[in-house]
Amino acid sequence: MSTYVVTNPATGESGKPYAATTDAQIAAAIDAAHTTHQTWSKSTTVAQRAGMIEKVAQLHRDRRDTLAEIIVREMGKPLAQAYGEVDFSADIYSFYATNGERYLADEAIPEFEGDGTAIIRRSSLGALIGIMPWNFPYYQVARFAGPNLVLGNTILLKHASQCPESAAAMEQIFLDAGFPAGAYQNLYADSKQIAGMIADPRIQGVSLTGSERAGAAVAEVAGRNLKKVVLELGGSDPFILLGTNDMDAAVEAAIAGRNDNNAQACNAAKRFVVIESLYAEFLEKFTAKMVEMDPTDPMNEDTYLGPLSSVSAADGLEEQISRAVAQGATVHARTPRNGTYFGGVVLTNVTAKMDAHHEEFFGPVAIVYSVADEAAAVTLANDTPFGLGSYLFSTDDAQIMRVADQIEAGMVYVNGVGLDSPELPFGGIKRSGFGRELGRFGIEEFVNRKLIRILK
Repeated sequence: MSTYVVTNPATGESGKPYAATTDAQIAAAIDAAHTTHQTWSKSTTVAQRAGMIEKVAQLHRDRRDTLAEIIVREMGKPLAQAYGEVDFSADIYSFYATNGERYLADEAIPEFEGDGTAIIRRSSLGALIGIMPWNFPYYQVARFAGPNLVLGNTILLKHASQCPESAAAMEQIFLDAGFPAGAYQNLYADSKQIAGMIADPRIQGVSLTGSERAGAAVAEVAGRNLKKVVLELGGSDPFILLGTNDMDAAVEAAIAGRNDNNAQACNAAKRFVVIESLYAEFLEKFTAKMVEMDPTDPMNEDTYLGPLSSVSAADGLEEQISRAVAQGATVHARTPRNGTYFGGVVLTNVTAKMDAHHEEFFGPVAIVYSVADEAAAVTLANDTPFGLGSYLFSTDDAQIMRVADQIEAGMVYVNGVGLDSPELPFGGIKRSGFGRELGRFGIEEFVNRKLIRILK
């Protein structure tokens, strides 16, 4: 039986399962992706493919209401934030439509001083697999499919099992934008089928956004088959407060950094590292704001915090909190849970000996630490197996650059949160994965940088 089914976390209601993709359909999809790359991708120009991607962007805008409502049902995203995700996804497609030709233009090698010329010509590799999560159903696809379709790669997309409706809606958008059937294909596949696909010699690479466990499994299969991999995995990003001229603004940023998308974002601020002189004031105001948040119906336009994505997600978060308390952490404040509706929780007195110190909390749980000085803040911030993003607040320009240089993460955002943009590269280090998406680097991952050396 197919596991692809929409279960609305706000109501518990489930729809009918979507039919699982059969092995025969998988084989046909790989063949279509490979054939389309050999024909359509090589007979079209970057400009032509960019024009189609711009149509994809426009269709996201045209179908904004429908697309937003789908993901509210699928994973409980508050409606206003669902609109924001659709809009941001459209902007990503437009960004690559606008900049694709420039990014993929022939590049001279300035150091070359021999006879004749030497250039780098960028071209596609072939069929790629994308394995995407439930928490940002459109955005995750946009940052993978957008640049790669402009480049000329073809896409086989496996979405999370709780997002079959948005997965189908996106496939239809690509078809309606003029892409041939083999350019972008949605698959309701399972992990065993995906492993077999990665091993197929016609598949040239795989991109996964998801858990460490899933990333390790995919990377193992890809490594055995010598396939390129991009992984964006978990995160436990530090929010480092070393100085501020406006504590209320810093607290508001901390609340937003922790709780966007129902606090279910890989690059959310999850560990709050506060200089000792600011700790008491920050903790008091931050705790009050966390407890004020009242999870409500995600279809209400004014809802900020909706339900967690599933009962199992809420149960898992509850278990993490209980285990942290059993190991010595203090629940400084929390809002009672109601099914999937999970209110804010603040933990203090967490030490390096506790599981909570090294785990990722995927929900509205914040750990707040006090540190004596800048050096201690950097040490604590880096004491994590993850290295996705980070947030640094300071009023000292020299300190900002000094600390930013020492943070072990793929991204450092200074004096602000929610600063993502299509032109800015996204990705991490350590157990948060490797590779980059968005910006110029996002179109450079699955590319053949071919040297053409001409002797005259």
